[in-house]
Formats: sequence, C-alpha cells, structure tokens
Amino acid sequence: MTSTTQPRSAAGGEVELAIGGMTCASCAMRIEKKLNKLDGVTATVNYATEKAKVTFSEGVEPEQLIAQVEAAGYTAELPKPQRTEDSAGDTAEPEDPTRSLRQRLIGSVVLSVPVIALAMIPALQFTYWQWISLTLAAPVVVWAAWPFHKAAWANLRHGAATMDTLISIGTLAAFLWSLYALLFGTAGTPGMAHPFELTIQRMSGDGNIYLEVAAGVTTFILAGRYFEARSKRRAGAALRALLELGAKDVAVLRNGTETRIPVDQLAVGDRFIVRPGEKIATDGVIEDGSSAVDASMLTGESVPVEVGPGDAVVGATVNAGGRLVVRATRVGSDTQLAQMAKLVEDAQTGKAQVQRLADRVSAVFVPIVIALAVGSLAFWLGAGGSVAAAFTAGVAVLIIACPCALGLATPTALLVGTGRGAQMGILIKGPEVLESTRRIDTVVLDKTGTVTSGRMSLVGIHVADGADADEALRLAGALEHASEHPIAKAIAQAARDKLGTLPEVEGFTNVEGLGVQGVVDGKAVLAGRTALLADWSQHLPDELAALKAAAEAEGKTAVAVGWDGQARAVLVVADTVKPTSAEAIRQLRALGLTPVLLTGDNEAVAKAVAAEVGIDEVIAEVLPADKVDVVKRLQGESKVVAMVGDGVNDAAALAQADLGLAMGTGTDVAIEASDLTLVRGDLRAAADAIRLSRRTLGTIKGNLFWAFGYNVAALPLAAAGLLNPMIAGAAMAFSSVFVVSNSLRLRRFRSLSGTDAAESQRVG
Repeated sequence: MTSTTQPRSAAGGEVELAIGGMTCASCAMRIEKKLNKLDGVTATVNYATEKAKVTFSEGVEPEQLIAQVEAAGYTAELPKPQRTEDSAGDTAEPEDPTRSLRQRLIGSVVLSVPVIALAMIPALQFTYWQWISLTLAAPVVVWAAWPFHKAAWANLRHGAATMDTLISIGTLAAFLWSLYALLFGTAGTPGMAHPFELTIQRMSGDGNIYLEVAAGVTTFILAGRYFEARSKRRAGAALRALLELGAKDVAVLRNGTETRIPVDQLAVGDRFIVRPGEKIATDGVIEDGSSAVDASMLTGESVPVEVGPGDAVVGATVNAGGRLVVRATRVGSDTQLAQMAKLVEDAQTGKAQVQRLADRVSAVFVPIVIALAVGSLAFWLGAGGSVAAAFTAGVAVLIIACPCALGLATPTALLVGTGRGAQMGILIKGPEVLESTRRIDTVVLDKTGTVTSGRMSLVGIHVADGADADEALRLAGALEHASEHPIAKAIAQAARDKLGTLPEVEGFTNVEGLGVQGVVDGKAVLAGRTALLADWSQHLPDELAALKAAAEAEGKTAVAVGWDGQARAVLVVADTVKPTSAEAIRQLRALGLTPVLLTGDNEAVAKAVAAEVGIDEVIAEVLPADKVDVVKRLQGESKVVAMVGDGVNDAAALAQADLGLAMGTGTDVAIEASDLTLVRGDLRAAADAIRLSRRTLGTIKGNLFWAFGYNVAALPLAAAGLLNPMIAGAAMAFSSVFVVSNSLRLRRFRSLSGTDAAESQRVG
C-alpha cells in the first residue's frame, strides 16, 4: 500500500512531524506548548509514538514548525513517504532504536555489580579497592549515563527540571566528590575502608567515596528506561500489521490474459480474479461469479456475506466460496483498509498524554534540592566553617537526594505486576497504561469475538413430524462437510462432535448463492435456502417456516434441509455467547464501570446478546470509522472510556480509547493497537486486568513516596554536615528494600473468578 505525502504548502493544512530527543512525557508537553504559541497553530505531541500532529492556518510554513521545535531543544522532520514492499522483498530492516540503550544497560550492569559489592561489604575491601571501584564506575557515569546528562543539559538550557536532571546532578556529584576525595583527600590512601557503623558526626568528607551511588543509580534508571523503550517501539506496529493484512499480489486480467502482478501496481478499472480462499486485493465491484465473503475482521459481522455481480467488496476480506472477477474501484491509500490504518494512526497520535509521576515530583524536588545544597554551602562558609566541610555538606545534599529506590519504584512494581498478570493471561504494555485504569468509568465491548465466541456454531435443530433430529444432523453434516462455506463448516463440525464419523457424499454440487445438494446413504439431500428446496418442489411445513422466521428475526442463520423429496428440518446456526461473559459484565459493574455493547452486527442480534449477558446500552450496525466516533462521543460526554475488542475493525477504537484492551484470541492489529492484551480470550480477564492495573499503579505511587521519603528524611543530616557513608548507604538500602518488598505484594493478587485459568494451562 502506498501512503500519501504530508502537505508542505503555506496554504494551511495538517502535518505530522517526527520528533526526536524526547526523554519523558514532560518533554512532549514542552514541545506542545512551544508549537501552540505560534499564531494559527494547534499541536498535539505524543511521547509514545514520537510524533506531533499539527494543524496550521494559511501563512504558516512547515519549516517554521520545525524551527520552533528545534528552538525548544529537540529535533523535528517531515516524515518520509513510506516505501512499498516490492515483490523481491528487499525492503531494509529498520534499525532497532533500543539497541544503544540495551548496550549501555548491559555494560552498566557488568561494571556496577562489583562496585556496589565492594562498597557495601567491608570484607571485600582489599588494599586499593577504591581505585578499582573508580576504574569500573567511571565508564558507567560518563558513557552509560550520557543520555541523562545530555537530556539534563537540554532541560537546563530551557529552564526546566525533570528526572533526568535529578539523575545527572546526583550521579555527577557523587562521582566528582569521590574523585576529589581519592585524589586530594584521604580516601585514596592504601587500606582505606568504609567501616560498617551508623555514627552521626561532623566530618570533612574527603575520606568518603560514593561511587556505588553513582553506578547503582545509573544502572537502575537505565533498566527502567530500556523496558519502557521496548514497549514504546511497538507503538507503530499496529499500522504495519494492518497494512500487511492486504494481499501482496493479484491475478489481473489485461487484454484477455491473466497476469500476476504486485498489488501496488493495480490501477482503478483493472479486472482481477479472486479464487476460493484468497484475499480480495483491493476495493471493487464484482463483475462475474458469486460467493460468500468473510469480512469479519473488517466489519465485525460474524455471518459471511453472500455476494454476486454488482455487489461491492472490500480489500483484505477473504473469498470463502466460488471464483470471482472483480473490477477495482479504489486502490492504494483510498482503500477502506488504508483508511482504517489512518484512523488507527490518528487515534494514537491524539491520545491523551499521561505525565510520568517521577517527572512531576522531580519538577518540584530538583529546584528545592539545588537550593538546599547551595544554601548549605553558603551557610557553612558564612558560619566560618572550612571550605572542605562546607562543600561536604553541599555535595552530601545532592548525593542523598538522588535515591536508588527512585529507579526501582516503577520497574519493580511493573515487573511484579506484569509477571502476575502474565500468569493470569493479562499482558500490560507499559507504565503509562496504568494511570488510565484509575479513571475509567465506561467500558465499550465489541460483540463478535469478545462477548461472543466469534465462530458460527449450531444452536438449534427443528424437525418436521415423523423426522429424526439425529438423522437430519447426520445427513446435513455429511453433505455440508464437502463445502468450504463457514456456515457449512459449523454444521459439519456439530455433526462430527455429536455423531462421530460421517458417511460419504456422492454427486456433490454447490448451487451458487443457494446451497448444496448430493446423495448420502442413497438419499438425495438438499441443504441451504428455501428457494433451493422450492426448486425441487420441497416446501417447509408451516411450523418449520415459523421457527425459521423466528430464528432469522433474532439475527441467526437458518438452513433448510430436505431429503426423500420432502423438506424435513431447519438447522439454526449463530455466533454463540461465551459462557463467562455474563459473569464478566457483573464484575465490570462491580468496579463502577458502565458496559456498552458496540457491534457491526444488526440490532436484533446485538440486543439479544446484550439481554443475555446483562448489558443495557447497545450501539449496533456501526462501521469501523463509526466505532471511533462512538468512543469520541463518549469521551466528549466527559466519560473516561475503556474499549475491549479483538478485530481489525476495532483497532482504531482501541487506540482512541483512554484504555484499550485486546482479546489475545483476536488479530495482531487489535493487539498492537491496545494497551492491555487478554491472552485467555475470556472477558472476565478484562475485569481482572483493570483491578490489577489499579493495584499496580497504587503500588508505584507508594514506592515513589517512600523512595523520596527515606532520602528526604536524611537531607537535614546532609545539610548539617553529619552524613557519613554508612548512613547514606543505609538510606539507599532501606528505601530499596521497602520498594522491592512492597512491589512483591502484587504476587498475591488473585482473580475474582476464584481460579486463575491461565495458571492451569501453563506449560511445564
């Protein structure tokens, strides 16, 4: 599929900029404010996708927007047009943006572990151990922590403070003071040791080193950033997966000859062939042939659509029946599939920003700490203290203010919470997902594949007087077994499940658009529409005709069956409700959520399903674009919306929602566009996911409070010049131990369903 280039004229319009250099959500907010200061410009910046969606009026050039972003200390460029994947498949693999971060993390871990061990375990402090620590810690502070220093400098130039500022100042202060103590103080003397004592006394500080603080903090923060970057990298995968759904090549008819060409060479007006089982290459109109088209991934309709000459078909849907000749009416970026990809992209870009909790605290905490450090230095100098003692107090404030636990607060809770979720069949994509779960009050549920199984199943057998239900199922199942139609497969499967082996069929014939016929056990059998049976003078008795009409009024599919010259049975096929869906709705209501059923199916089917599971509000017969509009409308009513879905047609709505939950039994596109994935395909997991996410968020907040709390408590000692290495180490250790143990409590989280279905299915 090709993509259109962004507008570059000064006549106004909309442009999407690729932003570089952002390290946190506050960076996105800074760029957004900078862009919105321009007259006639409205901008939304998404930290996750690293894109800015900008609407500008006449007279504003895209180059002005880029200059404005660069003035804020970041980079911006107009996205390059996407290359189409050629038939040779020589498209270059994009470079992994997490590679550099991963290398820094691995190097930091290898070098930091011995530094921390030497500092915290007196028995390991051999002669000259401090110089070995310096040698190992230097690359960690200079090379591994370089992204933090770079970001801190960029923030400083623009008068801002984030967590990067705190990390950079704290690690550099600890390292530089250690370097001073080793070179000019007494810390470099042979046999120097950090005794294990917690005495509080005033000291010059030139005999103490804090290399383990600098190395440990860098390593912990790098670990958190790496796991966040991995989840961020998946942000664009939904679009790639969506476009890959389409056919790669197509059999086109030109000058009466069938030629296989890449789908991107297809032009409007071309006639192409679609064989049974193939994907339809692009949007078009059928000129010859009839079939059943499975459009469930795009439309959400669980029942295959019967099509014939003159009917419109959509690209990427599957031809489930006969051979079709289709004339292309829309190609490339004009197709419904490409438009759906655009919907997903727009929804992701416009998604509400979630500020990182650590950055919020840092924005206030950093200036206070710097002011306190400068104040301590000035006080001791003014009080007549030595320069060394004054600097000891000032630097100690900076060191103690950089808590190791801050780096553990989010990653450990997320690690334990996501690990517990994975055991229960819940995959959480990243920390920014969690805050949305706290505020949601409305949950929109797709019907097909979410509340229902998404597969056609036999739900009823009605027979005329004198006929046997098992015989009707056996004959119809044997006949339908020879057909590829999805409804036929449902009947055949039900017959095999109940009766075992089915007899062979002779003289099988598929009557296009009507049904099938053949000979089973010497009996001429017909199955399909009533028109097929009527052609053989087999008419449904009034009772069966009434039952058939009642089933169809509920949105179910009724198949008439006749043998031995008479219409004798009606088999009813439908998409069945999952047995756990009703309980799931009760659990969602218990969380204070209002469920809404949203579907592309007709209203009769939707209301029947809603009544069965206990949902009051139903929105039916909606197209993919309408699903996004429904979510937007609910958000416009000041509701915070969660969306649960499983199909391609749900992807844009999942991205638009404040919280997107995808059933793991669904399509990759839906999973990539979502925030949470429910591996089990059990809707009860949605309630568990929201509860677990809320619990994990609460744990992160508690961790952040205590991560700062322990260190804030030690700040007065630092400012008074009473801080020794063991008190600093103890503050670090106690806060870290608390954060880890608090996070481990999430392992006790249990499902409301009593047992964790996923655990019982774990593979040894």
